[in-house]
Formats: sequence, C-alpha cells, structure tokens
Amino acid sequence: MELQKLRTLVIAGAGLMGASMAQQFAGAGYPVTLYDISQQALEKGRRLIALNQSQAVESGASTPAQAEALQGRIACTTDKACFGRCQLVVESIVEDMDVKQAFWREVSALTPPDCVLATNTSGLSITAIATAVQNPGRFAGMHWFNPAHLIPLVEVISGQETAPETAEFIYALAESIGKKPIRVQKDAPGFIANRLQLAILREALHIAESGIGSIEDVDRCMKYGLGLRYACLGPFEVCDLGGLDTFYHIAQYLFGDLSNASQPTPLLADLYQSGAYGVKTGRGFYNYPDGKAQAAVKERDRLFLKAKGILDGED
Repeated sequence: MELQKLRTLVIAGAGLMGASMAQQFAGAGYPVTLYDISQQALEKGRRLIALNQSQAVESGASTPAQAEALQGRIACTTDKACFGRCQLVVESIVEDMDVKQAFWREVSALTPPDCVLATNTSGLSITAIATAVQNPGRFAGMHWFNPAHLIPLVEVISGQETAPETAEFIYALAESIGKKPIRVQKDAPGFIANRLQLAILREALHIAESGIGSIEDVDRCMKYGLGLRYACLGPFEVCDLGGLDTFYHIAQYLFGDLSNASQPTPLLADLYQSGAYGVKTGRGFYNYPDGKAQAAVKERDRLFLKAKGILDGED
C-alpha cells in the first residue's frame, strides 16, 4: 500500500479511543467509516466527537465550519460489508486477547488481501494476535494514547510476522495525520510508553504507601517538576544535559531502594476491588462529585491543547 493511494479506511470500535481516532483521520482529510457491532455505541461515539469538536471551537483550535466538515467525513455503520471495500482497518475494541483474535480471524478474511491491518492494543502481544490474521505480514500494532485526538504519540509495533513495509506504511500514515510516531522494534509487553508509565506508577504508589509523600504531592512533583522537564526532553537527553556522572552516582545509591513490586500494590488493588475506577465511577485516588468528573476531563483537554500547541511550535 502506498500512502498517497489510501482512500478508504475503517476504524473498528466506536468507544472512547475509536471515536477519537476517527476524528483524527477525518481532521486530516480522510473519509472514515466508524464501525461497531452496537448502534448505541456508534451514537455515543458520534456524541463524543461532537463534544470534542465543540471544545476545539471553544478553544480556538478549530472553526465551526471546520468542525462541521470534519464530522461530515465520518460515516457510522454496523454493517461488516465495510471491511470488504477498505484499504486500512484500525481496530480499537476491548483489550482482551481472545476477543481481538476472534475479531481478526473474521475481519482479516473479509478484507481485500492487500488491506493493511492494525490493532490499537495498549500492550498485548502483536505476534499473538497475528496468529488469527490471514496474511499476518500486513498486520502491526498502532497504539494511540488517550485522548487520541490530542496526544501526539503513536507507537508502531512490529510483530514477528509483520512485514517491514507494513510498519513503515503505518509510521508514515501516523506522521501524515499530525502524529509523532515511534518504532517499537521488539514485541515486548507494554511496548515502550506503558513500560515507562507503569514504572513511574509503581514508584509513585510505593512513595505514597511508604509515607514518603502524599498522593497530592506526588502529583505536584510530576506536574511542576518532572512532567515539565519530560515534556521538553527525554530521559536520555535529561541525563546528557545534567551530566552522566551525576546520574551514575545517584543510580548507585538509589536503584536498590526503588520499588521492585511485581504485582499491583495495596493502594491500587484496594481501589480497584472497591469499584473506584477514577473519573468514570466518580471516585479513584481523588473524588469527583457533582460534575467534577466532567470538569476534570475538560480541564485536562484544555491543558493538553495548550501543551501540544507549544510542542508544535505555535505562538
């Protein structure tokens, strides 16, 4: 597949991620078919896209005409016939190996043989999912980050059967729609971003559980110190600028004292087992009563838009 010849693409799964992904492709000018087995899910996805676009207009990132045109490029369907006439399928369904394999076992048989196939898994093995795919050389991972229409990063993951040209096509496609892709060259659990993210989470939980610092102060540390630094520089760049001698000596005395937990720790496990999932349930590490959940999401998106604009070189 040549990028300039791409005309028809399907996003499978109209949930939070799928709807945002469809929006990103449509914003880049592609006509998009958003597929889901549930009409209710499609309607919810439509409402989410409309809400995202209204916020983009409100922030000045888009105009009413642009928002309307973007939404007009997205068609919604529950008809699997859409897979028989597309050149690209990006799947964003439930994060379950059996479900993903069942989906690809059926859909890869419906698509044209040269259709490029990608999964938005957050960390499941691309190689394992590909065992259900017909012609797995055309299959790779394309991992987006929530909210998908705002976070620039996309991980392009090659499984053992992924053809080099497939990975390069997906990488070029991500760049063409304004993303900042990276190549994951080894199909390791969690890829790159989630391995880093969960390493930080493990230590953050350890700090809070050990009484070294509160949940609030750990978050402030990230937002006003490390987060600001890492928004501009990667960890290896930080070391070069700070001095490898300094980081070597710190590593000598600190590595041994960091958490090496191999299972979710009590602070996270107890919240999970009590049904406290965060914003989606109104309670997590923080509480979100009386509309605070919606306000937290809106504020997150506002800040992401501003930070993204700075990284993109906007005034």
